Amino acid sequence: MNELPDTERLVWRKSTRSGAQGGNCVEVAVSNGYVLVRDSKDPDGSRLTFSSAEWAAFIEGAKDGEFDQ
Repeated sequence: MNELPDTERLVWRKSTRSGAQGGNCVEVAVSNGYVLVRDSKDPDGSRLTFSSAEWAAFIEGAKDGEFDQ
């Protein structure tokens, strides 16, 4: 596995669907084979770190409705 990313140099982005007001959004950053996720309301708070493969599996599951209630 790649070395964990340098969090000081991350470029964070959020969905264009979140709108100008922000609200309850998550932001993602990609670095060194990892995808990091944080709460846009608390950018200095906790972050989740996923491998690229884990993130791809999550996205596919979301697209397939795996997490729908």
